[in-house]
Amino acid sequence: MKYKYSIFTKPFKNISAEELGAKVSELGFDAIEFPLREGFQVEPARAESDLPKLADTLKGYGVEIASVASSTDESVFSACAMTGVKILRIMANAEKGKRYFQWEKDYAKYLEGLVPLCEKYGVTVGIQNHYGTMASATMELRRILEPFDWKYIAAVWDVAHSGLAGEVPELALDMIWDKLCLINFKNAYYRQINGPEADQAEWKPYFTLGRYGAAHYPRIAAYIKERGYRGYICLPAEYTDESLVEKLVPVELEYVKSLLED
Repeated sequence: MKYKYSIFTKPFKNISAEELGAKVSELGFDAIEFPLREGFQVEPARAESDLPKLADTLKGYGVEIASVASSTDESVFSACAMTGVKILRIMANAEKGKRYFQWEKDYAKYLEGLVPLCEKYGVTVGIQNHYGTMASATMELRRILEPFDWKYIAAVWDVAHSGLAGEVPELALDMIWDKLCLINFKNAYYRQINGPEADQAEWKPYFTLGRYGAAHYPRIAAYIKERGYRGYICLPAEYTDESLVEKLVPVELEYVKSLLED
């Protein structure tokens, strides 16, 4: 099967829209996930006027905008609708000082408030799993999504963060499958960041190529092929050594394609 591949363009903040289109096309991608944030090619204050312009520029290079990462302001929903972008990616960050299940309950109310915007603009809010204080394990994400129609509030399943949670990929994907709108292929592992003489070991994720992280790319690829996944495959282009992004991204894309495409 032929998949469409997108790349998160966060590493390419300081180039023009034309340069972005040329770079993404040269790297071999069909689409992008765009960080609709301050300091990027389109900023939130001008989303409705400038996101469609960016999309038109990218089209000239054979590239589309598959998703955006941004806030949930109504202007962002509107800009997505005007541009034909179907997925708005966010993350669920537990509030400091609040008991977990109380936060979960309050967060559900927040998501309920987004459903009318999803309906009005035809945009799906995709919530991504992420290590740390966010919904990190797939079942945490599943609990948040459970009350909602996946057409409006859905899952962006991130391979790296599932691996960091120590999950069995087939089980994790099965938990979230009917809520899934996007899959992120990146990988990482924990490594100790202080010496053996420390009173308490400290560990931090190291983001690396797919072959070397905690998540098992071949098993994940086999599962999503078997289940007939039809959405985008997004490569977030996240590596701990940021200077290697442009060197490593083509290697990662080639490897993911070798696993997914017959």
